[in-house]
Amino acid sequence: MSPNDLSYRECAGVVDQLAEYAPLILVLSGGEPLWRRDVFDIARYAKGKGMRVALATNGTLIDEAMAHRIADAGIERVSISLDGADANTHDNFRGHAGAFDAAIHGLRCLQELDISTQINTTVSLHNAHQLPEIMKLAESLKVNAFHLFLLVPVGCGLTISETQTVEGVEAERILNWFYDCSLESGMELKATCAPQYYRIVRQRRAEARRAGQVLEELPTQGMNAVTRGCLAGQAVCFISHQGEVFPCGYLPVPAGSLRTASFRTIWETAEVFRTLRDTGNLGGKCGICQFKQVCMGCRARAFGVTGDYLAEEPFCIYEPRPAAN
Repeated sequence: MSPNDLSYRECAGVVDQLAEYAPLILVLSGGEPLWRRDVFDIARYAKGKGMRVALATNGTLIDEAMAHRIADAGIERVSISLDGADANTHDNFRGHAGAFDAAIHGLRCLQELDISTQINTTVSLHNAHQLPEIMKLAESLKVNAFHLFLLVPVGCGLTISETQTVEGVEAERILNWFYDCSLESGMELKATCAPQYYRIVRQRRAEARRAGQVLEELPTQGMNAVTRGCLAGQAVCFISHQGEVFPCGYLPVPAGSLRTASFRTIWETAEVFRTLRDTGNLGGKCGICQFKQVCMGCRARAFGVTGDYLAEEPFCIYEPRPAAN
């Protein structure tokens, strides 16, 4: 912790504002949130205010005692990052020998206490070929959810994006494979930082209906909701350890600071939020795409590649026909 971090009292004040505003889900993330000494006090306070609380961690700090602290704090779900199907791949990517085994151990400690678990995998060239094996690993570990992330070239993603980013045709292939998996898997599957997946879902479901198949309705509530692709500044936002508010954790365009303005004021009036909420502001082929209401393109990826968060999604290969007005 640095002297500029939000204090516990300030965090509690932020939670008060969030709880008063809407029944939101609070995800405690990082960096590594378990390094923060009062993380469980924050979680417990948010739970007491009626919020659902989740934790995103690399899993290496979780043992039996830590799992009990997580459970006692009322945290409903813990996501653990696994970036390979085996220790060698994951540890090399993470730069930490033993990280894979520690994460698996942490996952099992959580499951012993019946805490809902989730595996997050960031897809890059180092592990794209392993995705079927990672999926099988997630199923064998009996996690509740498996979330796939496409790499965004901002922040720490910049250091690996040029040589490791999955783009274009390969990204489309992976997302179609992921949709196929969603039809058979007993886990909750979700694609993040991959808004074109939500276009693919609609396309594939339309094809199935034309073929005479009867489909279940897509879930629209809870952690398994299928809503739209990019939710930055519309259904999610990111609050930094210093109280700055951003559209998402990958889009470094500040909306304001909770040290100088209320959450309500920032969420309802910040220019970047107002701009993102109007799909008419989208540029390039995203602006004319008939799927822009369900996809919108990754605004963080557009920013990372072009410097303009309203530019077209740079990794999407779909050539749209103009959207109807």
